[in-house]
Amino acid sequence: MPEPRGRMRDAALAALAPAVWGSTYLVTTELLPPGRPLLAATLRALPSGLLLVAVTRALPRGRWLWRAACLGLLNIGAFFALLFVAAYRLPGGIAALVGSVQPLLVLILAALLLRERTRGRDVAACVLGAAGVALLVSASTGGLDPVGVAAALGAAGCMALGIVLTKRWSRPVGLLAFTGWQLTAGGLFLLPLTALVEGLPGRITAGNALGYGYLCVIGALFAYAVWFRGVERLPAVAVSLLGLLSPVVAALLGLVVLGQTLAPPQLLGAAAVLMGIALPQLPVRHRAPADDTTRGKETDEHRHRNVPGSRPEGRRPGLPAS
Repeated sequence: MPEPRGRMRDAALAALAPAVWGSTYLVTTELLPPGRPLLAATLRALPSGLLLVAVTRALPRGRWLWRAACLGLLNIGAFFALLFVAAYRLPGGIAALVGSVQPLLVLILAALLLRERTRGRDVAACVLGAAGVALLVSASTGGLDPVGVAAALGAAGCMALGIVLTKRWSRPVGLLAFTGWQLTAGGLFLLPLTALVEGLPGRITAGNALGYGYLCVIGALFAYAVWFRGVERLPAVAVSLLGLLSPVVAALLGLVVLGQTLAPPQLLGAAAVLMGIALPQLPVRHRAPADDTTRGKETDEHRHRNVPGSRPEGRRPGLPAS
């Protein structure tokens, strides 16, 4: 069937976005100056957004002035700012664990705002994904700072609401222009925060420039374009669960590139996350009742017998009916 194949293709393409975002930790630790996550978020969003706006030459008008600002704030600006607070006040694993509630939030918001049907397998996938993230980050230790937990929950809520509103409002322009609007709005929100909290580093090395370039072109321009395409084409819960790929990819890159190790519970957690991601992507088969064909045939014959001038099958002209 072409429809399930098309959905799996859309899911695979959308999955590239969280896979790329999973590499952000490696790029940040190996290439970027330490202690400047807001600067990284701003340079990731604003230049790529301005570039897309300049290339597409499309600006939001009318109600899309505030809608684009709202989506840019939720999906990028406020999301990154809250993630920054959570990252500083919580261990990375705990922040990822709290953030794994996002698919459950999307499930609730999609039912309320999009009237999407809540399926049992979607609920199971959300629980399975969250349990997998818990196992994946089980080695993380540290206390639960209330402000950090609130920030992590806020970041998850921003992204969840951003996904649902992106689907509800649709897009009035091409995909690249729509992506550019949101990246620009989010970057403009982050710019004064970055200047106030972090400022600029004393110098930018070639490695720093390479890292910022990767985050801008691959981590934002490419990743957000395929992500918003996925949000448009896939059910809200299915695309939200794809976001759980980020901690899996981050763990695998740490294993391969940095020589880190994964304990058996963490490997089990990665497998559980992948199962939770795959479950909502599977096509739903609607099996027709066994007697539908017969019932349809009987209805047609009944209709045929009751049409004036019609002749039942098997009756010869000129002979009385038996």
